[in-house]
Amino acid sequence: MADCSALQFVSPYAFEAMQKVDVVRLAALSDPELRLLLPCLVRMALCAPADQSQGWAQDKKLILRLLSGVEAVNSIVALLSVDFHALEQDANKEQQLRHKLGGGSGESILVSQLQHGLTLEFEHSDSPRRLRLVLSELLAIMNKVAEANCEFFFKSSELFESPVYLEEAADVLCILQAELPSLLPIVDVAEALLHVKNGAWFLCLLVANVPDSFNEVCRGLIKNGERQDEESFGGRRRTEALRQLCKMNPAQALRVRGMVVEECHLPGLGVGLTLDHTKNESSEDSVSDLVCFVSGLLLGTNAKVRTWFGTFIRNGQQRKRETVSSVLWQMRRQLLLELMGILPTVRSMHVPEEAEADMEPNVSVYSGLKEEHVVKASALLRLYCALMGIAGLKPTDEEAEQLLQLMTSRPPATPAGVRFVSLSFCMLLAFSTLVSTPEQEQLMVMWLSWMIKEEAYFESTSGVSASFGEMLLLVAMYFHSNQLSAIIDLVCSTLGMKIVIKPSSLSRMKTIFTQEIFTEQVVTAHAVRVAVTGNLSANITGFLPIHCIYQLLRSRSFTKHKVSIKDWIYRQLCETTTPLHPQLLPLIDVYINSVLTPASKSNPEATNQPITEQEILNVFEGLMGGENARLNQRYEITAQLLVLYYILSYEEAILASSKTLAAMQRKPKSYSPALMDQIPIKYLIRQAQGLQQELGGLHSALLRLLATNYPHLSIVDDWICEEHITGTDALLRRMLLTDAAKKHSPKQLQEAFSALQGNHTQVLQILEHLTLLSAGELIPYAEALTSNMNQLLYPGIPRRILQTVNRLWMALNTVMPRRLWVMTANALQPSNNVVRQQKYTQKDLMIDPLIVLRCDQRVHRIAPRSRFFWRSACLWKKRSP
Repeated sequence: MADCSALQFVSPYAFEAMQKVDVVRLAALSDPELRLLLPCLVRMALCAPADQSQGWAQDKKLILRLLSGVEAVNSIVALLSVDFHALEQDANKEQQLRHKLGGGSGESILVSQLQHGLTLEFEHSDSPRRLRLVLSELLAIMNKVAEANCEFFFKSSELFESPVYLEEAADVLCILQAELPSLLPIVDVAEALLHVKNGAWFLCLLVANVPDSFNEVCRGLIKNGERQDEESFGGRRRTEALRQLCKMNPAQALRVRGMVVEECHLPGLGVGLTLDHTKNESSEDSVSDLVCFVSGLLLGTNAKVRTWFGTFIRNGQQRKRETVSSVLWQMRRQLLLELMGILPTVRSMHVPEEAEADMEPNVSVYSGLKEEHVVKASALLRLYCALMGIAGLKPTDEEAEQLLQLMTSRPPATPAGVRFVSLSFCMLLAFSTLVSTPEQEQLMVMWLSWMIKEEAYFESTSGVSASFGEMLLLVAMYFHSNQLSAIIDLVCSTLGMKIVIKPSSLSRMKTIFTQEIFTEQVVTAHAVRVAVTGNLSANITGFLPIHCIYQLLRSRSFTKHKVSIKDWIYRQLCETTTPLHPQLLPLIDVYINSVLTPASKSNPEATNQPITEQEILNVFEGLMGGENARLNQRYEITAQLLVLYYILSYEEAILASSKTLAAMQRKPKSYSPALMDQIPIKYLIRQAQGLQQELGGLHSALLRLLATNYPHLSIVDDWICEEHITGTDALLRRMLLTDAAKKHSPKQLQEAFSALQGNHTQVLQILEHLTLLSAGELIPYAEALTSNMNQLLYPGIPRRILQTVNRLWMALNTVMPRRLWVMTANALQPSNNVVRQQKYTQKDLMIDPLIVLRCDQRVHRIAPRSRFFWRSACLWKKRSP
């Protein structure tokens, strides 16, 4: 309020002293400062205190000594000597009279007919009449405020305008409110003071003399305030008055700002308080409070607050001209100053050719953004994105120029630097209007070229897997395939906000990408050289090489330009862990499609190569059995499950598209049965069952493929039997596992079987210990167990051994059924069978399941042995065509 600029306000030091009743600090105040606080100090000195302690008695003496030399104290003492009860009764009668007369200016009970103006009457009156004059004037304003229905008005009043009697009028006002709180609620008085000249000054004095009412007054003024304070004269006066209150009590300024956001009123006040706080707490390196506050409003989860503040920005721009007094102008200026404060002071606009040859690799010649400024720069970029994209801010030429300079600066190779480059790139895509001149466009192209050159160095130095290189490559692919909506989604996701981007605004950027920087052939050749993401999981967020490869596979770029992608796919599948990344299964599906389906009918050979059988076997190395099986596993279970998903999906895709492939005279290579025989499918499915939460939809997809390709592995009867092996009882038994059981090797089991005829105890002891192992841990013992089954056919073998072997066989059947059936069938062939020298394979048993029944006849005479043998025969019969 310009009308109060010449007046002295209560200082923060004085207000804090009053709030804490710090007599020592009060004594240190100057006479002008002390004069503003006299109403409260005189009341404290004269009124009977509730605190009867010795400490307050000493403080009261100090206050009396402090007041003894002040002349104005006498007039305040005279004001306190009035009969306030009679005054309140007359005031109530006048209120009733005004209510009957409809607010008209009829007879006044408080004040008789005035002979002169209010100022002269006030000067010539004694203390009781002065109280009545101010009270009558104040009640008239309060009544008019109540009748105005939120329409602001300005009331001209001599009592509140005359500079000669301002202090005396303020004394009367403070005494009236303190002695008649029910008649003059402080919030209503504060509301009335906004409508008179010097209202902010009177309000600050009133609150300073009743410091405990600060929060109550602020909340009341905010609650009664306008939703958009910059649009009206009343809103601006209210905002300025509240800012003066917060300058008097800066410790509560941020709390008042919270009230503003809570009520969604007076956005200019919220920004103004933040500007005041930013000036007091300014720091060059850290993110300013202004950036944090405005970003929180626009990027928070409260849609009501976001709409309210966005309206403030849009309305502020619609005014024909912004003045320096506008809060929006002050905010924009402060943000621009902060932006300019972190811009690099020295910039190299191009790399000299002769410098490139002499430089060490992966070293940038650009002098760019300081490391301590990177986080602040990222915060400023996101804020400007929110202001332009959500609140509709239209940047000035100066703002656009400085923003472009910041976006095209070169940060250091740190995780924060990678984040800054990604934000800058997405901001260029979202707001292409920032680039308006050929010089600016050239600057942008140079910066994009720098991104391509420095991407590998940034990724290796910063240690961030999701670098901006993948995003650049992905955007290039989207441009080539004209997927502009995907680019918009990518930009919004990276910026962390939903903004409206017109596809037409990307036309120039598309031309630059597809014709000057990234042709389709360059994109394809570059993508296959990108390193795979190590330990890829869902915990790694951002845009990764897998996203780029997926899009290139969908567009058939690899087959079109004859670039092999098989090795990259294989390496990425091997470099995976839990939780499963959601892009892996779509990647495998689109890769299988590119292997089986040509890119065009004119070129039926334009397909990718499938993963070789040897590469597949390498993944499952260590699961095939052997003494050191568990130590030999090179790849995690995630990689093994993904490769299994690839094989089963590949075989299913061949069957599903057989008619199409036949019409195209193409016969893609199918994986051999020998390969499938060596993969423990049932064991892998059981492992996936225990990791369902971490594998996403992989477990259910594997079950679907298993039911199609290997229905004999999806028998319900098997699942029921597995409950006895994998249930709680089995887990409790394994808790009894001793170190001795862990020391038994397959070799020891083989030696025990060799001495079975003479020593049954050793075999039984080892077998009993093996029953405590899990089914997966039994896999290395499968060969020794099945190869010696023919020795169990001799008479005299204890039934306990037969039953234990049966339990172990059923446990192994849950993890390696097909291989176990073949091993069992080969081990129990008749001893006089000299016709067939070679061992049976799964293919042989599938063609002729009765091979199982042509076993040694002694098998049918041993009940525990014949049980699982008949089971094998039935399962092969179900599998056979």
